[in-house]
Amino acid sequence: MKTSRLAILACLLVAAGAFVVAHDKDSGTVVSLPAAGGPTAAAVAAPAVVDSARLFGDVRTLASVEYDGRRTGTPGSHKARAYLQQRFSELGLTPFGAAYAQPFSFTHTSIKGLFMPGRPFRTEYKDAANYVGYIKGSASPEKFIVVSAHYDHLGRNNGLLYPGADDNASGVAALLAVAAYFKSHPPLHTIVFAAFDGEEIGLRGAKAFINALPFPRAQLALNLNFDMVSHNDRNEIFAAGTSYTPSLQPVVAEAARRHGVNVKLGHDHGRLLPGGEAEDWTDSSDHGPFHDAGIPFIYFGVEDHRDYHQSTDTFENINQPFFSAVANLLVDVAATADRTLK
Repeated sequence: MKTSRLAILACLLVAAGAFVVAHDKDSGTVVSLPAAGGPTAAAVAAPAVVDSARLFGDVRTLASVEYDGRRTGTPGSHKARAYLQQRFSELGLTPFGAAYAQPFSFTHTSIKGLFMPGRPFRTEYKDAANYVGYIKGSASPEKFIVVSAHYDHLGRNNGLLYPGADDNASGVAALLAVAAYFKSHPPLHTIVFAAFDGEEIGLRGAKAFINALPFPRAQLALNLNFDMVSHNDRNEIFAAGTSYTPSLQPVVAEAARRHGVNVKLGHDHGRLLPGGEAEDWTDSSDHGPFHDAGIPFIYFGVEDHRDYHQSTDTFENINQPFFSAVANLLVDVAATADRTLK
């Protein structure tokens, strides 16, 4: 999901009859990093470490009709939970406590419910759940890196299925690929893998996780969040968050030099002024609650595309070569962050 505070504010201003300046979504301060094989690249291309067949299989499954769009609290969501349970177990992740599932509940209020017939203003969600497991660090297990991705999507609307392949079955599949890598290459620090629920309804899973961390907050060093990482026709992926923590830029840059994906830094610190960034993604996905808690983050995602929040966001419409390349990049970023974390 890419609904930023800027976008929400713009909608409120429009609703109030105010004038809002429109921007080209690609405008603003963006830094492109050298890629492997590029004119300024200095590093040797890294070998592929991700099992692409497994990667694509995870997306195909989660975005299939049987999962019914994975809306929070629905049978499709429960089916996704069972799949996460199976995959976390296969990967040998350790749960915090007796189970991977971390249940939570919340109340959602919708402004649209005030003027849209049939849409409730207030909805109780009593059956949400995050799925969380970890791989213990071999050198500094007391320091934690959280790799996150939300598994929920929009479900059905007026009978129309929204499969959510890119948003965000792709992020979950990438998370699982990173977990598989660290299972074979034990990390120095403890790596937590968090599949969040309720992102599409206000980042609810990430908020619940931050509010009830299973370890001291002071030991949480970094969040790597993946949301929409499989669909871009320009071979571009954005990394947001380094403007808040400049020391993370070399982590992304080092990994980017070993891969053929065009990595761009930006979409943080957006402004409502002409010539500023068109969008601020600081609070657009599950990294937002981490940032609000003072935790450094790097968020990876593509810019919005024609299938974003549409019924056409299907497995068939993701860009498989691009996705495979991005997944390998994300594994490299996670490994580099683990290796260089102070």
